[in-house]
Amino acid sequence: MPDAPVRSPLLQRVREAVRVRHYSIRTEEAYVLWVRRFVLFHGKRHPAEMGESEVRAFLTHLAVQGDVAASTQNQALNALVFLYRHVLESPLGELGDVVRAKRPQRLPVVLSVNEVGRVLHGLPGVYWLIGCLQYGSGLRLLESLRVRVKDLDFGHRAILVRDGKGAKDRVVTLPDELIVPLRRHLAARRTTFERDCAQGVGAVYLPHALARKYPNAATEWGWQYVFAAGQLSVDPRSGARRRHHVDESSMQKAVRAAVRAAGLDKPASCHTLRHSFATHLLERGADIRTVQEQLGHADVRTTQIYTHVLQRGGRAVSSPLGAALVPGPQASR
Repeated sequence: MPDAPVRSPLLQRVREAVRVRHYSIRTEEAYVLWVRRFVLFHGKRHPAEMGESEVRAFLTHLAVQGDVAASTQNQALNALVFLYRHVLESPLGELGDVVRAKRPQRLPVVLSVNEVGRVLHGLPGVYWLIGCLQYGSGLRLLESLRVRVKDLDFGHRAILVRDGKGAKDRVVTLPDELIVPLRRHLAARRTTFERDCAQGVGAVYLPHALARKYPNAATEWGWQYVFAAGQLSVDPRSGARRRHHVDESSMQKAVRAAVRAAGLDKPASCHTLRHSFATHLLERGADIRTVQEQLGHADVRTTQIYTHVLQRGGRAVSSPLGAALVPGPQASR
């Protein structure tokens, strides 16, 4: 059963603190969830009455009884640090001996070029274009869905990824093979945009305070999402009714269906296309720093995981079994 809601103005204060710092709605939802779980874990005590020991007990519970992943525990910690620092204005001190969730060392799932082709051919309509951008440009799923018209530079064969992971911008390659399909898609997309404008719902979501700084930008063609949703939706923050980008869950379902149709046994997902992009670039001799920049990794050590994927089993050690199985003089008698 889901946890009972905590009726408290505290959660609204958390939301306001998140929004004033221009964090994403996903971060807002995650932080509110963890603050709620923290309060419920301690019998609905107010966080102002608690401190480091209660936070430590909660995080340890997540690792030991909850058996959560390391990234999940870190997200809970970030939410509680945010709560005490920016909402309660009472920063946490040393947390001491928190039992840390184990971070597994797993290699990413990577498809062969042939397997990628089979998956892409199984993607219908606009999902094919999105999948091609993930594999052809190394974009994360949300990065590809949030591309706006003005971010496509056909002349320089480039895509400007704005506000990627870590709130960083970067420039990635726009594959030549996608120039014509994207232009055709944009022609159809503009027709939808003009129809929305005629109906008074042509304004698009603008990040941060851009809507106030540029009042007309929301209805300009350049700011529109390239991959717009088929239906209008209501913004959960502002209540405005408008056309957002394609929902990521629909793309994830399309990829899962394409993987099954291709007959692949690997647990491939949308992110597998990005993993395959990096691995195949390295296979073709690309410099690891170049791949790092394309992927938007802050640390090259994150990119180096793909060099391990390239290695053959056992760190490229050649097994002696082949020599032993070669027929000897006695076997030929």
